[in-house]
Amino acid sequence: MPGYEVKFQQVAVRGGADLEIRSLLDRQQFADPLGEAAAAGISPATWPLFGQVWPSAQKLADLMQVWELGSSRVLEIGCGLGLASMVIHRRQGDVTASDRHPLTEAFLHANLLLNRLPAMKYLSGNWSRANPELGTFDLIIGSDVLYERSQPEQLAAFIQLHAAPCAEVLIIDPNRSNRSAFNRCMAMLGFELSDSRIESPLHDGSPYKGRLLRYRRACSTRQQ
Repeated sequence: MPGYEVKFQQVAVRGGADLEIRSLLDRQQFADPLGEAAAAGISPATWPLFGQVWPSAQKLADLMQVWELGSSRVLEIGCGLGLASMVIHRRQGDVTASDRHPLTEAFLHANLLLNRLPAMKYLSGNWSRANPELGTFDLIIGSDVLYERSQPEQLAAFIQLHAAPCAEVLIIDPNRSNRSAFNRCMAMLGFELSDSRIESPLHDGSPYKGRLLRYRRACSTRQQ
């Protein structure tokens, strides 16, 4: 037994086929027998968060179903169950999923099998540490990644390391209070923000209010 329980659910994607998702049963699950999560800086209280289907992740998956990808190298940060990454992968986009949780890769593999999708790229992405294998990306995406006070500075520094010179960053944020601090950090790195409201309900009719934060940086403004 793995020490935690799971469930299976269908997640709708606007404009695309539903995703079959294996997720944690609830937010009470916890199992870290080898101390891997603790070593990555994950507390017991936050351990189960990666394995939930979050509203903002559903909104990001919807957006990636229609976003013009072209030849962009895409990185999903704090991917959790990787809904948006799987949508991009299903569209044959060049995407790498990343997270710091030690079980993320195993859950992603299981969900790829459930959806009859081939293997996709996954690499560890811990914002507070070096991630030398990641490289740089043209488009960096994330959902609900600003829920702790330390995250604006950590995430901005991580993006600076892994964003290509002419990069774009898309964040779906459910109106977290740390958004303003992150905007300031990104501005200092030369990223210009365009901010749009998201108020359409989720597929099951549940209300949703948040924002699409779109940051863009011209090639000539990257700081060394």
